[in-house]
Amino acid sequence: MKTTTNKITFVLSKNRINAAGKCSIRCRITYLKKRCEFATGLFMNPNQWYSKQQIAKPPSNENSFINNQLSLIKTKINQAFLLLQIQGIDFVVEDIYNQYKGKPIKQNIGLIAYYEEYLLKYKKLIGIEINQITWNKFSYICNDLKDFIKWKFKQNEILLKDLDFSFIVEFEYYLKTEKTQKQVTINKALQRFKKVVKLAVIGKLLESFPFNEHKPKKVITNVVYLTTEELQNLEDYKFSQQRLEQIRDMFVFCCYTGLAFNEMFKLETKHIVTSFDGNKWINITRDKTNKLVSVPMLPKSTEIMQKYVNEGLHILPRISNQKFNSYIKEIAEIVGIEKKLTHHIARKTFATTVLLYNDVSMEIVSELLGHSKMSTTQEYYGKIVQKKVSQVMIELSKKLSE
Repeated sequence: MKTTTNKITFVLSKNRINAAGKCSIRCRITYLKKRCEFATGLFMNPNQWYSKQQIAKPPSNENSFINNQLSLIKTKINQAFLLLQIQGIDFVVEDIYNQYKGKPIKQNIGLIAYYEEYLLKYKKLIGIEINQITWNKFSYICNDLKDFIKWKFKQNEILLKDLDFSFIVEFEYYLKTEKTQKQVTINKALQRFKKVVKLAVIGKLLESFPFNEHKPKKVITNVVYLTTEELQNLEDYKFSQQRLEQIRDMFVFCCYTGLAFNEMFKLETKHIVTSFDGNKWINITRDKTNKLVSVPMLPKSTEIMQKYVNEGLHILPRISNQKFNSYIKEIAEIVGIEKKLTHHIARKTFATTVLLYNDVSMEIVSELLGHSKMSTTQEYYGKIVQKKVSQVMIELSKKLSE
């Protein structure tokens, strides 16, 4: 328990005298050789202030009121100081002031409480800077943190100040072993958690950044996509059921546009515009990045659009993501494609088979996919480019050896 005392002094701001000839009375708290000063909201004639005695005189109704108010302020500050001492925690002069004002001191802010406060503020940005899905992902991490703290510490909360490197390591271990999450999912979770923690450091609620020594484990990503032959077989196959034909057309449409499921689902005629080059383009905002994406219509995507465009406001038939992925797996089995197809593979096919394998630059691929960072495109598709270079060099070697 702290035995050091605090000092409370009232001073006048004589450099700022108002029209009535009065100046502000400020309160100065000194503790451990550090000061914290704030305005009391009281004003008085500077000639009636006796600094050594810390009182206003001669006696008058106004001066009596001021002296009583200053005495009350001093009493409340001493009570705040005593309360911090009783708690047996380390504190600084700003914490005395915060306790006096009824604000939680830095050391007593809980990790979950801080995270939930962040979520409340972040939620107000939905529809402005972020979408509901992005907010949900940050919210899921908060739930995982709550579960982890109960699992590890057998309690509902830990202090924000106790967050350190070992907590990050243990949390990662928990997500992997108890939540059975894949490393790529864990890396994303830690990336979002890192963003919240960084704000706490900037706000001086944490003395050091616990992620400084943490390096996310690398994940070797194998991009699954349709080859030229597989895509052609899928396009040419004649389905007896209209349901399967529609799903195939929607999948192929996205193979030539790179649209994610949400963009495909909400695609309307208003999103198809005639661009500067006189050709039809898709102009739509990506839900994930809130970035406007412009994709030129290729012959195959135009053909499919014209097949369905007159059926209503939306360009393509409407179906849930779950049913779509169920049907596209059925289609893969019928066509003879030995890959576990999902809608997202259409987007990957667009990036690889349609673009990169036809010598479209990585920069343009990144732009057409609507990635927020070029590094995201390079991370996923860099190896595809290497494979393309390898194939070209093999063909070149064959020609040179003839």
